[in-house]
Amino acid sequence: MDSDEEATTKFNNTFVRPAKFYLSGFSNIPHVKYFYVFLCFVYIMTVLGNGFLLSVIWLVKTLHTPKYMIVFNMALTDLCGSTALIPKLLDTFLFDRRYIVYEACLSYMFFVLFFGGVQSWTLVTMAYDRLIAICFPLRYHSIVTKTAITSMLLFIWLLMLSLTTLVVGLINRLSFCDSVVVKSFFCDHGPIYRLACNDPSLNIIMANVGVSIGVFIPLIFIACTYVCISIALSKIASGEERLKALKTCTSHLILVAILFLPFVVAWASYIDPNARMINYTLTHTIPPLLNPIVYALKTEEVKNAIKKLCKRNNVSNTVTKC
Repeated sequence: MDSDEEATTKFNNTFVRPAKFYLSGFSNIPHVKYFYVFLCFVYIMTVLGNGFLLSVIWLVKTLHTPKYMIVFNMALTDLCGSTALIPKLLDTFLFDRRYIVYEACLSYMFFVLFFGGVQSWTLVTMAYDRLIAICFPLRYHSIVTKTAITSMLLFIWLLMLSLTTLVVGLINRLSFCDSVVVKSFFCDHGPIYRLACNDPSLNIIMANVGVSIGVFIPLIFIACTYVCISIALSKIASGEERLKALKTCTSHLILVAILFLPFVVAWASYIDPNARMINYTLTHTIPPLLNPIVYALKTEEVKNAIKKLCKRNNVSNTVTKC
């Protein structure tokens, strides 16, 4: 097989599949290596924070509740999503290994998009939990059950698995007979289908469907949830009770803002391509870092669970020494 055949694989003299793509990523950015070091720090802290939270929820039986099933799912998704993106990103740009094999590129795309979608819909599930807790407090334990939450989370994983498989799989219908330079920091769907020589209309439709299901529909659901919560809180006579109920939502609202606002701002306005890539990178990497701190590790239930674990370990160590 000659060099031309190694560079591309031709299908029926019509489709050209490149052996590799080239990730152009962050070009002409001064001192960009400091940003990569920062991402390395973010990843280490994300793994430690989410790993610790997963361990606490798993080991402390008092946290085996529907609410913390959602938190566990969020921590797991954050850990997997960051692992899918950051190590490969650092390998690509910090060590200048910008060529990526075609099949590996599609796998890279799949896992980043999949875990991003699951993360968005997990926030919807959290919003649902807060809605029932505030609007139907007496019926909360009969509505928000382990079975109900398990079903919701399973549906989310299956929905995003099906959607992401379809979106990524349709890349295989495209022919890449010209450039293989992907203008992104990872194998992003949009920059790749724009390189195609044949008609990418179906891919564009699926991209819009994917963004709608993965970003805008969850955001609409969360907004509607908080409209209902606001109406319910307005009927509470005591301002103190209203404030107390609102405080239970602040952590969730912070997570929603951290995840969705940078994406919406970048989508709705023009910014420099490099600034856009840095913005998207932070959108993918900062929420998984902050989620365990903002939503869980500062709550009394988790703090008490950590104290229980420490006491249990101290007792175990004392018994072992004796």
